[in-house]
Amino acid sequence: MAATDGDGDADGPVRLVVTGATGRMGEELSDAAGDREDVLVVAAVSRTPGSVAAEAAVGTHLDAALADEDHVDAVVDFTAPEATAEYAGIAAEHGIAFVTGTTGLEGHDADPLGALDAAAESVPVLHASNFSRGIAALRRAIREAATSLPGYDVEVTETHHNGKRDAPSGTALTLVEDIEAERPDLTERQHGREGEAPRDDTEIGVHARRAGDVTGEHEVLFAGNRETLSLSHSAGDRGVFAEGALDAAAALAGRDAGRYTFTDLL
Repeated sequence: MAATDGDGDADGPVRLVVTGATGRMGEELSDAAGDREDVLVVAAVSRTPGSVAAEAAVGTHLDAALADEDHVDAVVDFTAPEATAEYAGIAAEHGIAFVTGTTGLEGHDADPLGALDAAAESVPVLHASNFSRGIAALRRAIREAATSLPGYDVEVTETHHNGKRDAPSGTALTLVEDIEAERPDLTERQHGREGEAPRDDTEIGVHARRAGDVTGEHEVLFAGNRETLSLSHSAGDRGVFAEGALDAAAALAGRDAGRYTFTDLL
């Protein structure tokens, strides 16, 4: 891995390999990188046929792509849990930073979370359920609200396009975890309600909606003491997440091995 100072200035742009390159986020990453001077997509990997906006060859194997390139600073991955587990190990073998936004990693047979931890022993690794700076700010606000409003009921609702696989979204689960960290009295997650379902004082309501081409909407509702507080975020398009992932890759390259969060790099 080439030495950099984490912002792409030491040896020119941070050189990236994008996996899942012909998917929705892979295409957004290539498009966004083409408009920037601090990052450069030098190779792309996809297991489904297609082309990418970047002037880079598209292969089917990450190991081969990394072996063919003399200089790669980071792998940026938006694929599926099994592929993420595999790619994290390959990036670590090559000594290359690994950034992934793949969701649905918890409880998966391939143990992608374990693979990320293993890779982090030798390279810098960042996994985020959402690369939006607005979501990062929302998380801070939600933690403050959860601390300031003890005993209030909490409901989390997310809406995404009709093709999204995991439900609730990874971002919604991250928000729930943030709330639970500040409110240890909330120990149960109630996913939707049906029939007679009076609310329990220990529950967080979690609701997932799938419709049309909605990029991503998240809302957290706090209610109690005859008042309500609603904190929400809406993404206009996937370019928001692509820009954030590229920011993360540029900041992660050249850092010490270990696990990082998106907030760490903001």
